[in-house]
Amino acid sequence: MTIVIVDYGMGNLFSIYNALDYVGGNPRIVRDPDDLKGADGIVVPGVGAFGSCMSQLSKFESSLLRSFQEGVPMLGICVGMQVLFDESEESPGAPGLGWINGKVVHLPEGVMIPQMGWNDLSIKRPVQMLDGISDGDMFYFVHSYYGLPKDRSVIAATTDYGTEVTAAVIKDNLFATQFHPEKSGAKGLRILTNFVRSVRC
Repeated sequence: MTIVIVDYGMGNLFSIYNALDYVGGNPRIVRDPDDLKGADGIVVPGVGAFGSCMSQLSKFESSLLRSFQEGVPMLGICVGMQVLFDESEESPGAPGLGWINGKVVHLPEGVMIPQMGWNDLSIKRPVQMLDGISDGDMFYFVHSYYGLPKDRSVIAATTDYGTEVTAAVIKDNLFATQFHPEKSGAKGLRILTNFVRSVRC
């Protein structure tokens, strides 16, 4: 079993690599789109602005889409979740991957931006990736924007930060989080364990 972490120059690779390794994910960092072939699971991390991430991610776009369509389990984290949407207010005119219809919008006025710290989850639908996670469990967020899907059925969990913020989405073999599971202690490791388990299935 091999889980690849996509290195497109915008991710915090060290912490997600170590966390996946800790839970038995046998991770491997890849910089070439051809290295996605044969991967049993794929992780797309992300740090930085939406437009910059999409620019850097573009060479992986067709390979990622092929893997998604082939049913390879995939995990997006932070901006790695935001790029799944059609577009973002952060980078007008920069198209996202468009796998989830909707827009990434700015956090509301009146709250500290970026949100940086722990916040609790409200689970909206039972999914395998959230096995062992309960309402009120705390996860670590660092972001100024969040995704608003047109189809709310893809929302797996939300958090409250001046408004209802999409914290996790699921679509077929894809799961993505606005928070950082690799920085969220035991509960974050539980989500990564669930991802590794889904890859093994």
